[in-house]
Amino acid sequence: MKVTGSATIGHPIDMVYVALTSPAVLVRTLPGCQRLEQTGPDSYQATLQAGVGSIKGLFDGAVRLADLAAPDSFTLHASGAGTPGTVDAVAHVRLVTDPDSGGTLVHYAADATVGGVIGGVGQRMLAGVARRTAGEFFAAVDRELTANMLVPVVEPPATIATAIDAEQSAVEPSATVAVEPARTVWTRPAPVREPDRQRTREIVLAAAFGAVIALLGVLLGAIVARW
Repeated sequence: MKVTGSATIGHPIDMVYVALTSPAVLVRTLPGCQRLEQTGPDSYQATLQAGVGSIKGLFDGAVRLADLAAPDSFTLHASGAGTPGTVDAVAHVRLVTDPDSGGTLVHYAADATVGGVIGGVGQRMLAGVARRTAGEFFAAVDRELTANMLVPVVEPPATIATAIDAEQSAVEPSATVAVEPARTVWTRPAPVREPDRQRTREIVLAAAFGAVIALLGVLLGAIVARW
């Protein structure tokens, strides 16, 4: 199944490129993405909630960025499997500055192989869902940049493993210790829950009842004073 399309993001091309290749941004903007764990340079293990219609479920898969040519293009390799089926896709992404608005035009061309239950859905429907999901993703990235929530790229903080290495080197300069580097994990922030309607109703009723009692108190005080 081939899916192509484009989207406009109203921000400079450099900012858009960083956002589209930043796991901290992707985990907050990619529809259904629950978790990203770095497994290597530009490689991640991903958990996503996805599907079509009633065929939905969790996908566990791998995501890898390749052919990075900042800020003009990159290639995204993704594969995953879950209850709804399997997906194996390659997407080529190209960024161009929009001469009219100064924003960024994002062009994408993806080639995906879908199997399992979800593979039985018509390709036209799958392509439509894919384009809609892509539109939601680019709109979320635009909002993320507008809100100035882009996480800057910084060197990872020192880990316990590096501290152990430093201590070991100080005691035995010739000795080496093989320690597996710590993996960085990004998770989608928990959604902000709306106020409980019943609780809100109780608060409003309590406030109204208090106001009525206060008003009655004032009236009774006025009547007693007149007597």
